Amino acid sequence: MAEPMRGRSRVAALIVAAGQGVRAGGALPKQYRMIAGKPVLTHAVDALLSHPAVDVVQVVIGADHHDLYEAALGSHGLPASIVGGATRRDSVIAGLKAIDADIVMIHDAARPFLPAEVIDRLLDALNGAQGATPALAVADTLVRGDRLLGDTIARDGLWRVQTPQTFQRDAILAAHQAWAGGEATDDAQVARAYGLDVAIVEGDRRLEKLTFEGDFAAASERTQMISRTAMGFDVHAFEEGDTVWLGGVAIPHTHKLAGHSDADVGLHAIVDALLGTICAGDIGSHFPPSDPQWKGAESHRFLTHAADLVTAAGGIIDHVDLTVICEAPKVGKHRDAIRARIAKLLGVGIDKVSVKATTTEKLGFTGRSEGIAAQAVATVRLPQA
Repeated sequence: MAEPMRGRSRVAALIVAAGQGVRAGGALPKQYRMIAGKPVLTHAVDALLSHPAVDVVQVVIGADHHDLYEAALGSHGLPASIVGGATRRDSVIAGLKAIDADIVMIHDAARPFLPAEVIDRLLDALNGAQGATPALAVADTLVRGDRLLGDTIARDGLWRVQTPQTFQRDAILAAHQAWAGGEATDDAQVARAYGLDVAIVEGDRRLEKLTFEGDFAAASERTQMISRTAMGFDVHAFEEGDTVWLGGVAIPHTHKLAGHSDADVGLHAIVDALLGTICAGDIGSHFPPSDPQWKGAESHRFLTHAADLVTAAGGIIDHVDLTVICEAPKVGKHRDAIRARIAKLLGVGIDKVSVKATTTEKLGFTGRSEGIAAQAVATVRLPQA
């Protein structure tokens, strides 16, 4: 029998998303329905990707879900999706065979809100067990009966099991391949039948499974969005050169801007504004000027990183407003190109990007044409804590 895992191991998350979700109603399978601005499946993937212990996320989808999957997760850079089988267990086996990892966390796509602390507890539990599952103790009175109440059932020691259920990958694959019963209700049942010890760790009410239409209404209420606005500001001096990078657009000029990266003062200001909305520090804490890997880096990499962090936090970018402060180059004729470039980098419509320019009436360093300043304001919606 397999031994418990210890030390740093490669951890993969396997999300089972091949079902049709018919009990939830609606035109779409439930894993692709929208909650708080993005599909249920995307919430689940983002929660796992954002955890530092999870190395890779593999998704198993239905044979006719390719377009829905691409729309939900095509920009996430995940491994190619796996087409599931006729049953959940077939889908799990297909996913397990595709994964190269020591530990696998098998998660239901219909449980979109996965707290990081649950992942921590599951991985810690593998130091003393061959598997682990989150669960909530049963709190309600339980009775038998049909139309009339019957005998009360003792609830001591009864648990409501959740996912992700976490195992050594080779052990749970062997358990599934050896399973000879009917359709299993979950992977922990298969593991126990194979002789694996499965530890119980504290689950979370946020992990409730979305099954019926009312579950979606309740989830939407729990994820009411709040609006946050933050400002970014940046300055770069001119130096010898012939091109200024501004808002992701190369503008011919008599000088270029000095900086460790390409010194795109406009994108840098937007990066700080976006980071401010999620309280994630500033551009220097993510891309230190002392780090040689960022020497001459294109600033669009910084902006997409900030946008990805907002997305991982469940955020939606509503609006970005950039003001460029300089005597020259003149921004007006480049305004639409800058707006389009920023919108593309952020994955939003151009109607959500504003670009303005002004001068300081010949006052200060910008008035003396010694450099360019920029300030940006970003507004995002985030799930209410």
